[in-house]
Amino acid sequence: MALTKVTNNVLADDAVTSAKLATDAVTSAKLAASAVTNAKLATDAVHTTNVADDAIHSAKLASNVVEMAKVGNEFKTVSALTAAATIDVTFGTTGGASVFTLTPTSNTTLNFTNVVPGINKYLTITGSGNSYTLSFTVGGGAGTFNKISGAYNDASGMKNLVQILCVGNSEFWYSISQIDT
Repeated sequence: MALTKVTNNVLADDAVTSAKLATDAVTSAKLAASAVTNAKLATDAVHTTNVADDAIHSAKLASNVVEMAKVGNEFKTVSALTAAATIDVTFGTTGGASVFTLTPTSNTTLNFTNVVPGINKYLTITGSGNSYTLSFTVGGGAGTFNKISGAYNDASGMKNLVQILCVGNSEFWYSISQIDT
């Protein structure tokens, strides 16, 4: 009777080495669950191209490993807003920034979009000398805007710093201050 199957008792110990395996002969489907551990991986064996897009999440990150270079632009850039009666200011990643700048050309409503509770935004608004006003909306609606202190001053060249913290999907705390003279 001919052998149709090679079993463990037919093979000598260490008879099958990696040199005797065909290229791509061992696939993930042929590995037992949990068969590959960190101890079995060579240094630098896994690169970003080998990791599935959804395989890394916050639970897998060690503390203090995310550096500023890896943080989204919405946390480290300055963006100039285009003056208009209503201006969208995004908390999100597309078009988002940490600091926004503006010199109004009319009464202005800042409409906050893609808001994220716990995130601060800063706006430096330079007065135009025309007594323009400043107001806020969220997603085009009223929202709740709790003023801590200060008032917008539209005197020509006056710099106003608006610090705003999103504390809920439609609730914010903010303050407005000017350079001390």
